[in-house]
Amino acid sequence: MHLDLKNEELAINGGTPVRTKPWMDNFTVGNEEKQAVLRVLDSGYLSLFEGSHVPDPPFSFYGGTEVQSLEKMWCDYYKCGYAVAVNSATSGLYAAVGALELGYGDEVIVSPYTMSACAMAPMIYGAIPVFADVELDTGSLDPKSIEKLITKRTKAILVVHQFGIPANMDKIMNIAKENDFRVIEDCAQAHGAKYKDKFVGTIGDIGVFSLNVNKTIQTGEGGVCVTNSEELRYRLALIRNHGEAVVGPAQYAKITNIAGFNYRLTEIQAAIAKEQLKKLDDLNDKRLEMVEYLTNELKEIDFLSPFQGRKDCKSTYYVYPVRFLPEVAKVSRSEFVKVVNAEGINFYQGYTKPLYLQPVYQNKHLFKNGYPFSATENKECFMHYSSGTCPNAERLYFNEMLINEHVRFPHSINDVYDIAEAIKKCIAK
Repeated sequence: MHLDLKNEELAINGGTPVRTKPWMDNFTVGNEEKQAVLRVLDSGYLSLFEGSHVPDPPFSFYGGTEVQSLEKMWCDYYKCGYAVAVNSATSGLYAAVGALELGYGDEVIVSPYTMSACAMAPMIYGAIPVFADVELDTGSLDPKSIEKLITKRTKAILVVHQFGIPANMDKIMNIAKENDFRVIEDCAQAHGAKYKDKFVGTIGDIGVFSLNVNKTIQTGEGGVCVTNSEELRYRLALIRNHGEAVVGPAQYAKITNIAGFNYRLTEIQAAIAKEQLKKLDDLNDKRLEMVEYLTNELKEIDFLSPFQGRKDCKSTYYVYPVRFLPEVAKVSRSEFVKVVNAEGINFYQGYTKPLYLQPVYQNKHLFKNGYPFSATENKECFMHYSSGTCPNAERLYFNEMLINEHVRFPHSINDVYDIAEAIKKCIAK
């Protein structure tokens, strides 16, 4: 099987494109969300948080009825002990690192092939991110790479369930238990995903979900942290809501990292999130139907290798990730994308550049005077950020990874059909 990029029928060569219809954005809200917003507006209370230990009713340290009922619904769905709603998953990651008392002198093993906040979160508290490589067929952290990076300063692993595909949690949790590490799960892209019989986010110490506008369910911006620890729930709540002003009246002694921020979710966002959560299973079913169809259509194309997910797990596919194999295709990834996208398809190359290649790591400078890298407590920390640090992540970014984000509502199999047809059109008959 080979590509015929000189075919006169290809749009790039003057032919008719497979698709001229525009692609739709991630529109998941409807009348239910409108009614929920009106309910909050009619109440007059757009937020009921107050940064004090025992505020006057109806205000509360834990927020209003919409926020607290969202947290209960989240616990019921994910079968976890506690949920703490925040204003973004980035805030949730920062709060998770703080709640676990990580900081100067500590190393946190993170993924290089993900959103920048995952590596930034440890540095906010002075800890140093150490980048482990990823698996080529899932994009998630490779346990073998994690093991090679363990030092006497390693204190935690921040694992990302990349693209909605669960990471290898059995092996990661075994590593954590053997070494007394804490585990944070970034589930921003993995709403409703399961590792075996457990929802992702509920396996480690703290899980963090995103309600950003691009996610499967969304409130524009927002997030939810989950944990099965009452202590961690309280620490997350303190960091969310001006905890430094609360710990004294509350007589709470463990004040390390309780620099309380304002990570509070509004009542309007919480009301929308409750309606979105009700739709999650249906939205995931639609995604999985499109993913299954597209993977089946591409199974005979030898230069494409779609991510298949992990056996005995439920992947929920935030996007459609597929490896392009240039050595098989005999053309570069950029040439292929140029031709396919001319057919009205939107493939993106690379996903995200390995984070350690960003200036903050190359220059080892985040805060004034080079902190946290220059801190005395961090002098013995592992800070290797050179090119080649994570070969698989670099291979995916520079050579192989293709992303299509249209395997989501309001699209259907009729739309995904166009993706398959555009790719097939490039193949020599």
